[in-house]
Amino acid sequence: QVRLVESGGGMVHPGGSLTICCTASGRTFRYYASAWFRQEREFVAGISWNGIAYYSDSAKGRFTISRDNAKNTICLQMNNLTPEDTAVYTCALDGERTRQLSTYSSSYYYWGQGTQVTVSS
Repeated sequence: QVRLVESGGGMVHPGGSLTICCTASGRTFRYYASAWFRQEREFVAGISWNGIAYYSDSAKGRFTISRDNAKNTICLQMNNLTPEDTAVYTCALDGERTRQLSTYSSSYYYWGQGTQVTVSS
C-alpha cells in the first residue's frame, strides 16, 4: 500500500525560509514523476522521473525541489517566503513509471495529507 507523508511545515516570517519534505512508503519516487501542490490544487514544483525540476512562475527563483532516492524522499526548499505562500502543501506521485511530468493535479494518483505552511508577521 502506497503512503505519502509530508513533514516540515510551520510558521515563518515574511522573507524567511522553510523546507518541507515528503517520504513515501510502499513504492519509490525513483522512475516516477512527483510534484508539490498547494490549495486549491495549484502546481508549485515537480520533478520528472529522471530528475528534471520544473517550477511554477511564483516558485521559480525562490523554491528548489529535490529528490533523495536513498531516503525515498522529495523535499521543497522555500526561500523568501511571502504571505501569499500560505497554504497546505501536498505531495503527489504518479501511478505510471517513466511518464512525463504533469502540472495538473488530475494526472497524479497518490497523495499525501498535506503540511501547513503559514507566512505571517
